[in-house]
Amino acid sequence: MQTRKLGQGLEVSALSLGAMGYGKSRDIPDRKQMIGVLRSAVDAGMDFFDTAEVYGPWTNEEMVGEAFAGVRDEVKIATKFGWNIDQKTGEHLGGVNSKPTQIRSAVEGSLKRLGTDYIDLLYQHRVDPDVPMEDVAGTVKELIGEGKVRYFGLSEAGVRSIRRAHAVHPVAALQSEYSLWTRDPEREIIPTLEELGIGLVPFSPLGKGFLTGKIDGSTSFASNDFRAQIPRFTEENRQANQKLVELIRSVGDRIGATPAQVALAWLLAQKPWIVPLFGTRSVERFKENVGALAVELSDDDLRALRDGAEAIRIEGERYPEEVMRRSGL
Repeated sequence: MQTRKLGQGLEVSALSLGAMGYGKSRDIPDRKQMIGVLRSAVDAGMDFFDTAEVYGPWTNEEMVGEAFAGVRDEVKIATKFGWNIDQKTGEHLGGVNSKPTQIRSAVEGSLKRLGTDYIDLLYQHRVDPDVPMEDVAGTVKELIGEGKVRYFGLSEAGVRSIRRAHAVHPVAALQSEYSLWTRDPEREIIPTLEELGIGLVPFSPLGKGFLTGKIDGSTSFASNDFRAQIPRFTEENRQANQKLVELIRSVGDRIGATPAQVALAWLLAQKPWIVPLFGTRSVERFKENVGALAVELSDDDLRALRDGAEAIRIEGERYPEEVMRRSGL
């Protein structure tokens, strides 16, 4: 599999697999299947995987640790701290918490659950407005000095936070949403990352499944599917946003690629230090997505996608208002 370099020399597979959807509750009914997907990804040459203490909380990291037992030296694991998790009970208390004592406690818990003595990439999951970024970066710097963490990352951070963190300890990667239907990072974030030599790991590169072309106005979501709460996924907005899927499909039909592959290939073509992070519960879908690495978009293809996307108004916010407010987005 192709590799790419994020910041500070962190070299990883050109695509990353996120385990978030494999267990955000206390029960993972298809745990065995999900472990199979993770192990199949390693067999396919992927080495960059993403989890977080808040997924569950804790069950996701435990499953990832089990999946990679015996192949730890073949993979690079990214996990995150930053939500207000009771470190004794695992209860999500609501809001964020990046106090140095909380960071250290979260990291010790993650190391235990992952069955490892180091974390390859440690992200602050969300910026904590009550804790100076200098204190957060300083704590992670200490953990790196102790050998418990190798690289420092941020998630959904703004330019000011990125600069303040980077001044204390170099940031290797920023994880934020970026795709053909969420292009906000292009205004300020991407130029800043390029200036500072920080990599970008875009999550939801397929628009939470929408850009695959398998969701339309008639699609129904289960009551526990978070997309049912997202304004961008109301029936009316899904119908309106089909214009973007049609654009992506038109390019794919011309070059023999699926919409998902085109959407991922578009991201890969933006910068050499962008490593898209996708999630899937299926080996078949995994293989389809990895096929994006073989898709070559010409200058005309890229121009058609960019010009076409700029002419389409995307309807609906990417998160419910309460989530946007709570996360500081």
